[in-house]
Amino acid sequence: MTKAEKVKYIIDELENCYPTVEVPLDHKDPYTLLIAVLLSAQCTDKRVNEITPLLFKRADNPYDMIKMSEAEIKEIIRPCGLSPMKSKGIYGLSKILIENYDGIVPQSFEALESFPAVGHKTASVVMSQAFGVPAFPVDTHIHRLLIRWGITKGKNVVETEKDAKKVFPRELWNKLHLQIIFYGREYSPSRSPKWEKDFITREIGTAAAKKGLVQ
Repeated sequence: MTKAEKVKYIIDELENCYPTVEVPLDHKDPYTLLIAVLLSAQCTDKRVNEITPLLFKRADNPYDMIKMSEAEIKEIIRPCGLSPMKSKGIYGLSKILIENYDGIVPQSFEALESFPAVGHKTASVVMSQAFGVPAFPVDTHIHRLLIRWGITKGKNVVETEKDAKKVFPRELWNKLHLQIIFYGREYSPSRSPKWEKDFITREIGTAAAKKGLVQ
């Protein structure tokens, strides 16, 4: 397969598998999505979705969040891991939202990435899924699969994101990155990959092998 053929094949197969996708983190608005994505760093979505109802029952907006102390936030989110850093980030960004943005999450990569504990991936998820701005957040699933599929040779998620944006149509980014994540979790996990079920990797690998034999 040429890279263009791979891209079309990947897009078509992912659309067949996941014609509709929803953000796997439970939320009701940009603020709760921002907090949920922040909590998801080195934590499963399942665990985050178990913890956020407890947190959002106390505070689902920045004004209520800063009524709690960092220690109180830390105690609630402890099961998500990295709680000292995350609690400081949640409190800090909530305070910034109130002081600088009237409590409203800004629709800006630059602004979001200036918040404590918010990196490019978190900002990209919020921009794409809360505001519909084209973005291609790359997590470990996407990084791993795009390497397996020969779309990138990126040594890190930054390089992989650049390569993904070059080949995949901009209008598909917001949906496609979720489709790839779902596929990775279901068919091609990092540990104990289900090669007999990972049909996209198998098809691309078979095509590459055939090309090598012909050459």
